[in-house]
Amino acid sequence: MSNREIVVSNLVKRYPGDVVAVDDVSFTVRSGEIFGFLGPNGAGKSTTIKILTTLALPSDGKATVGGYDVVSQAGQVRRIAGVALQEIGIDPLMKAAELLIMQGQLFGSSRKQAAERANELLELVRLTDATNRRVGTYSGGMRRRLDLALALVHEPDILFLDEPTTGLDPASRRDVWVEVRRLNRQLGMTIFLTTQYLEEADELADTVAIINSGKIAVSGSPSQLKASVGTESINLAFGNRSTAEQAATTLSDMANLIQTDRDMVRLYMDQAAQRIPAVVNRLQEANLNPISLTLTQPTLDDVFLQVTGQSLKNEAASEPAAI
Repeated sequence: MSNREIVVSNLVKRYPGDVVAVDDVSFTVRSGEIFGFLGPNGAGKSTTIKILTTLALPSDGKATVGGYDVVSQAGQVRRIAGVALQEIGIDPLMKAAELLIMQGQLFGSSRKQAAERANELLELVRLTDATNRRVGTYSGGMRRRLDLALALVHEPDILFLDEPTTGLDPASRRDVWVEVRRLNRQLGMTIFLTTQYLEEADELADTVAIINSGKIAVSGSPSQLKASVGTESINLAFGNRSTAEQAATTLSDMANLIQTDRDMVRLYMDQAAQRIPAVVNRLQEANLNPISLTLTQPTLDDVFLQVTGQSLKNEAASEPAAI
């Protein structure tokens, strides 16, 4: 099997005005794994993926994709990597097969070879029934699957997916998840995934890295990262942020870790279920009444909140940043 690793060593990207978007970042994506790359807006995600896909030059450090240096061997990187970015640049007047054939010819295939490859890809992403429809009539999920097919025309060893399901409805997001898993499992493709949805990273990724303020804050398997937060959490919802902050102060000595996110307080503690009566009694004594109380296992959102101080759910609702 060819080299399908991504190796990043001490990567730095500076912009004018003393802005450091990526600050001494290092990580390795193993051949054949799905790597989830998460972070708040402006944390350095987009800059990192631009460098790895040869769309931006690093200020310092080194990165290789499939064994090729992203600066000195950019052409080889483009040959072995497929890229599906956030914005789908698809001509709405063209048909899927036309777009795929054109893409194949741009990569040097004959028209016959490109047409054969187009048929393979349309079957792979389950768009054979819509081949004769103009792309402008496709649903969001169908357009995302076509975008995946376009990224796969030249049979890449490594696939970069930059927030591939943003803006899709839950059913369409699941369709994309199925395609990503199939590409990884059937073809052994290494997949580098950025996403605004933590459950997506939890569902798909073998390894997750969270970047914050240009630096890698934590990395590991989803189960390892969730285990690092604690075993269980008691989640308390209040009527407003002020009440939640009062509750967090009142309960500060009862938990291993307390996090406040707007009107929600999360208490991480051992044997959390048995501690619920004591928590409720303490709140009643302080005349603080929660709207709801739930008991949950840690999620990647809890990990994200712990290392960045904010929830990626809130980030997803805001305007994306350029960095």
